[in-house]
Amino acid sequence: MEQVKEELIERIVPDTSVIIEGLLSEKLHNNHIKANEIIIHEAVIAELEHQANLGKAIGFLGLDEIKRIKKLSTEKGFQLSFKGNRPKAAEIRHASLGEIDSLIRQLAYDEDATLITSDKVQSEVGLAKGMKVVYYRRPEKGLRKLRLERFFDETTMSVHLRENVPPYAKKGMPGNWQFKELRKAVLKQEEIQAISREIIEDAKLRKDGFIEIERAGSTIVQLGVYRIVITRPPFSDGWEITAVRPVKRLNLSDYKLSEKLMKRIAEQAEGVLVAGAPGMGKTTFAQSLAEYYASQNKVVKTVEAPRDLILPENITQYAISYGDAQEIHDILLLSRPDYTIFDEMRNTDDFKLFADLRLAGVGMVGVVHATSPVDAIQRFIGRVEMGVIPQVIDTVVFIKNGFINKVLALKMMVKVPSGMTEADLARPVVVVNDFETGKLEYEIYSYGEQTVVIPVQAGREKTGAHKLAETTILAEFSKYSRNPEVEMISDNKCVVYVPEEDIARIIGKQGINISRIEERLGIGIDVKSLNEKYNIKGAAKEQREIPFEISYKKNQLLIELGMEMQNRDIDIYVGDEFLLSAKAGKTGIIKIKKNNNIGRRLLEALNRKEKIRVVV
Repeated sequence: MEQVKEELIERIVPDTSVIIEGLLSEKLHNNHIKANEIIIHEAVIAELEHQANLGKAIGFLGLDEIKRIKKLSTEKGFQLSFKGNRPKAAEIRHASLGEIDSLIRQLAYDEDATLITSDKVQSEVGLAKGMKVVYYRRPEKGLRKLRLERFFDETTMSVHLRENVPPYAKKGMPGNWQFKELRKAVLKQEEIQAISREIIEDAKLRKDGFIEIERAGSTIVQLGVYRIVITRPPFSDGWEITAVRPVKRLNLSDYKLSEKLMKRIAEQAEGVLVAGAPGMGKTTFAQSLAEYYASQNKVVKTVEAPRDLILPENITQYAISYGDAQEIHDILLLSRPDYTIFDEMRNTDDFKLFADLRLAGVGMVGVVHATSPVDAIQRFIGRVEMGVIPQVIDTVVFIKNGFINKVLALKMMVKVPSGMTEADLARPVVVVNDFETGKLEYEIYSYGEQTVVIPVQAGREKTGAHKLAETTILAEFSKYSRNPEVEMISDNKCVVYVPEEDIARIIGKQGINISRIEERLGIGIDVKSLNEKYNIKGAAKEQREIPFEISYKKNQLLIELGMEMQNRDIDIYVGDEFLLSAKAGKTGIIKIKKNNNIGRRLLEALNRKEKIRVVV
């Protein structure tokens, strides 16, 4: 809404807002307005100087605008003057409360000049006082193509600009990119400052532009699809601009998730960590998750710093840089989202906020930097109680080269940690399994006063004694089967894997052959199919616990299962300890000698009244 005709304005008093936007010099340059005199209040200079001393870009932008107006005064033939008293320090500090605006309005009133502003409140106050006011509405879109955009093409992931160095760009896809020089000529300080000024001007003008964080020496801007970091002396040793943008936008279906993982994400996973090294595609996956949940008629919010996720309008994005953890906490609990995407979790406050919201019942997806999947879990150790970790995060999705590399699942159980043998060492343990295979990978538990993360992997280095034992056992079983494989479980227990058709012959009638081998080698042996080891389809069957009775006959233990179990494969456990696999006879009875390792362990379990389980 403009109250004065633009062709000729005798005297103009611009306020700080229109100076920072750079609109006055543009209007003068394009002959949209003409003036005989432009009066700038000393308060405008003082406020811009204060902002520049703080290292804020808007201060430098405003001072550059005044220099342009000074140059135009010579070209266009109007008078430029500076009037008014320099404001006090308190008035500058309280500029946001309207102190500086009040001084500028008063000067325009005293000089019978026209107040030009792009601040709606300033305009309304001036009109209310009966003053001559011109209000320029801030355009919602950029007025030009940014010079920064000229460094990008369809394959560019990021552009790196630094003074006195040629411009460089990363081109390609996550995990498969090249660092290329864009031109031979180096960037001068004046050029990189001009690019910086354009970025900040457009961030203030465009609806999709935000100055997310501004500090002395650095500015972080989100401008459309670009996330831009500007640094300058004294924070950095020279002017530098780094601009990043997503190269490709993916849907959840593009990641080709297994049916098992898709079911987990859709139905159960409510504490998800998306982890990976910088530039590997974590944010892209988190973005696809947010869109998937929103498409399932879920209320989805994001917490970002800066807001660089490109999401549909039905997802609200919160900037934690404009609030604090308590404000985000209050807003999210009151707005009741089903899922919250927490992008770029960095400091302790971020991890505590994530845990607090998750324990409050909000479905959380957190994005963290990590070089391996377990590193993402370790980021929580020391920040939240160990026993709470499985309630806070139940799934870790590790992204590498733009795709899912590994998925871990967490749960809490009481057990003896792997590698320990005494039953009285049992304690609460956070068990970390490979989600797809169910294989135990890590255990997290308290050891003394420390919380330790111990890898429990089949590929871990074996002791010399185990290697020697495996060689001896392998030589023995090579007499009975082709290509047997041996896996040591402990110092007195091993598993031998052989082809399915050799198992019955190796075990022998009523287990006589395997008993002789155990006595000869002095170790407990379980014989299993190679199909089971390599998870060949059809090898694994559904397991269930069955009733049984134990009786004694001379030097044997008889495990009576009933006639319906005849010729069935069964497993015997003492508590959670696996004891042996066997095949029930024609009468549904399994016979075990009392004086071998298995028989002695079963007698010991009966005497101690430990729970014995038979699983078919």
